[in-house]
Amino acid sequence: MSKVRTRFAPSPTGYMHIGNLRTALYEYLVAKKEEDGVFILRIEDTDQGRLVEGATDIIYETMKQCGLQHDEGPDIGGDYGSYVQSERMASGIYKEYAWKLVELGAAHVCFCSEEDIEAERQLASAKGIGFKYDDPCKYLSKEEVDARVAAGEKYVIRQNINPVGTTSFDDEVYGTITVENSTLDEQILLKSDGFPTYNFANVIDDHMMDITHVVRGNEYLSSTPKYNLLYDAFGWKKPIYVHCPPVMKDEHHKLSKRNGDASFQDLVAKGYLPQAIINYIALLGWAPETEQEIFSLEELKKAFNVKRIGTSGSIFDIEKLKWMNGVYLRNMTPEQYHELVLPYIKDAVKSDYDTKQIAEILHQRVSVLGEIKEMLDFFDNYPEYSNDLYINKKMKTNPEIALNSLKAARETLSKTEDWSQANLHDVLMNLVQTLGIKNGQLLFPVRIALTGKAFTPGGAIEIAAILGKEESLKRLDSSIAQLEA
Repeated sequence: MSKVRTRFAPSPTGYMHIGNLRTALYEYLVAKKEEDGVFILRIEDTDQGRLVEGATDIIYETMKQCGLQHDEGPDIGGDYGSYVQSERMASGIYKEYAWKLVELGAAHVCFCSEEDIEAERQLASAKGIGFKYDDPCKYLSKEEVDARVAAGEKYVIRQNINPVGTTSFDDEVYGTITVENSTLDEQILLKSDGFPTYNFANVIDDHMMDITHVVRGNEYLSSTPKYNLLYDAFGWKKPIYVHCPPVMKDEHHKLSKRNGDASFQDLVAKGYLPQAIINYIALLGWAPETEQEIFSLEELKKAFNVKRIGTSGSIFDIEKLKWMNGVYLRNMTPEQYHELVLPYIKDAVKSDYDTKQIAEILHQRVSVLGEIKEMLDFFDNYPEYSNDLYINKKMKTNPEIALNSLKAARETLSKTEDWSQANLHDVLMNLVQTLGIKNGQLLFPVRIALTGKAFTPGGAIEIAAILGKEESLKRLDSSIAQLEA
């Protein structure tokens, strides 16, 4: 068997869409499941009107962040370069192969404008049929074509498709697909500006780069028969196809960057870890053979099997991603976690508090790093709050109970010299016993008094230890005065 070679071939048109990243991941896993498999990065930039400055760098950075290291590509080279389509075009290969198809009778030169062709394509599409089988340019003699081309007339090269019969192909996910030739568009292969269309260039490049497996979204199922007719015309071996179901926003709409849905960069900016994102999107359409959900990239290489890819779309569940991200965060060592969250802590807390203590209270409670700033805002800015926060049925508290508890806590803590978390725990637990109340009837009001917030990353004892004695007593005094008023 030949060596497995896959390619991720994005267009540099903006941020990395989640669906594109999943395609890159599956391409990578198909290659890396084999010991000598090769994963290639190819930049498809023939659609010059949609290119976005800096987008190629975003592709490189995204792949690096996700650990999807390519073996060949524009930045590292390889034996099949160039790996940028616009640079490959300079060699004239696309034009050469397009004219070769004309010679073989599998394409023809058309002098219609691209706008007219597109209008007819849309009309035919609305009718559910192929289009322009009666293109008059098909019947021009070679001499007339040569003369008009030599005279400088603009032209495109279009594929010839016999409208009679069917075309079939096998897909690893969807099985055997058969389509009526009458529904296939006679697509443009070479545009009037000399650039190849995506549909043509990717066939040429895949063949020249010895690509064995093509992984892509199922929106390309309808185009694959046309690709295969090109392979057949040249007498080339076809790749193995793996078409993946879409990533859905909901039951009826696909996730799409054009609709403003989150990109990989958006998710990272919100505080999701690249490894958690990769883990999650691996499961969007693919089901492992076990109940395991948390996978490292190395574990995915071993577990991945294209036969376990489903045919129906998978809904992108941000809450499931949030849960998974939290698992990754909680699995970090305290040292790793502190290093990761330190920039977030410094952005949220300007006062001189112990960042390691703050990281410790965050560690088991944060699911997304972007939540940290709001969680910690009370350290620098003690907020105004309503006494209604002290009303809690579960904790059996109300403002009257809270006032008694806070006064007792304030008196006891004012006499406490050892302000370590361990000693504060002992002091307050002893006070609970002395007062003959529930733990929550003391600790809940103290936490509200120290933070002015209903929800905090740590409990009363942890937060008091970080705030220090002076600030803690100051906040207790303020809260007692507020309750008494």
